[in-house]
Amino acid sequence: MLNLNKSIDLDVKKFFHWWKKELAFLIPSKIKQLVNEERGLIIVRTVDHQLELTCRFDDRAQSLGRVDRNEAGFARFATWMVNNENSERLAKADVIIRLNREEAIHKIIVLPEAARENLNQVVSYELSRYTPFKPEQVYFAVKLINADNEPGQIRAMLILTPREILDGLYEDVKTMGLSPVLAEYEEMPNDPDDFDDPYNLLPDWLRQKIDNIPRLVYSSLAAAIVLLCGAVIALPVWFEHQAVNLLREKTGEIEKEAKNIKQLQSEIDQVIGETSALIEMKNSAPPMLEMLNSLSALINNDTWLSYAHYSDGHLQIQGESPTASGLIAILEDSALFNNAKFVSPVTQDTTTGLERFQITVDVVKAGGTDDPNKK
Repeated sequence: MLNLNKSIDLDVKKFFHWWKKELAFLIPSKIKQLVNEERGLIIVRTVDHQLELTCRFDDRAQSLGRVDRNEAGFARFATWMVNNENSERLAKADVIIRLNREEAIHKIIVLPEAARENLNQVVSYELSRYTPFKPEQVYFAVKLINADNEPGQIRAMLILTPREILDGLYEDVKTMGLSPVLAEYEEMPNDPDDFDDPYNLLPDWLRQKIDNIPRLVYSSLAAAIVLLCGAVIALPVWFEHQAVNLLREKTGEIEKEAKNIKQLQSEIDQVIGETSALIEMKNSAPPMLEMLNSLSALINNDTWLSYAHYSDGHLQIQGESPTASGLIAILEDSALFNNAKFVSPVTQDTTTGLERFQITVDVVKAGGTDDPNKK
């Protein structure tokens, strides 16, 4: 069942260590060899009152044999080291003292979460409660156990060894011409590929000082490669971003000009539309003067007009004529007029004897006519 009360333990140091190891693949092997020479390991452990030595180089282990724990044995080993063909390489290797079950003990302890920050100090105060020893009698180390714990608690492995045992081993190893950098327990050895944060039973005053210059150079080169890789990835993106911004600015200017042009085009289209309407209106009927001239030519001299009105292609005329009915035929025979008809009854003027008429006719020819009497 999922435990929602469990806190998330984010170890930033371990994360960056893992990240550094992953980035190490980007560094060429030759550069690694220049700045981070493979030192190798020499592991020293006690077997049947003798010291058994094993060397490890390039992930391969090789036995160096056993050495008697007396002056003669130490002298023979020192002579062997000088005459060995790999003496230079062995001299640069890190030396580890590995304690067996008879030389060290371990115990799992449970502590409150608050003890994580000062783990060694807290265990030192409570050492007599966890073990039958006092802090001045033993060397001890504490290693956290990555496991599911109860909320508010942590579990750790307490490893300790009597001081006289480790001091004796340390003196023997030093007499052999080796300088130990670390002491560990064989039941819980450190990872040889992860020596950035190991547990160490050796006290600070017994540890060999390690030259950190190659490691600093290696870390600096790794950081430089990371920065260069980041630049290789980021610079093209930045340049593309600048190019896109420039294109957006130019596009904005072009869109603004296009909008002005579109507005001008709309105004031009409106003027063209109004002009076309005026031209169409003008061409839809003949000029008024020409229409009146044609009407005068069609009507006989004995007929006169008192009223004429033109609108929307229709001409309405009023007047008097001896024979008003004859005007319909005259207007129909004209190519300019069509659909001539009376809009009111024809009446007789008693004074003049002429017929009063009111006629409407459609003007169907756009433009003038050369011969208004042409059929």
